[in-house]
Amino acid sequence: MSLKVYNTFTRKKEDFIPLNGNHVNFYSCGPTVYDYFHIGNARPLIIFSISLPESLP
Repeated sequence: MSLKVYNTFTRKKEDFIPLNGNHVNFYSCGPTVYDYFHIGNARPLIIFSISLPESLP
């Protein structure tokens, strides 16, 4: 089973192939610092905390 990602440039789903063997880096933006924190800012933190730890060894 492979991970498919949507390439917005080609507008097609493509297989995700890590550049460095089985090691993948993940970046998630931090919270807003220029205004009050709101529920929209929490979404990336919630998605990250739910999805990523299950895939860690």
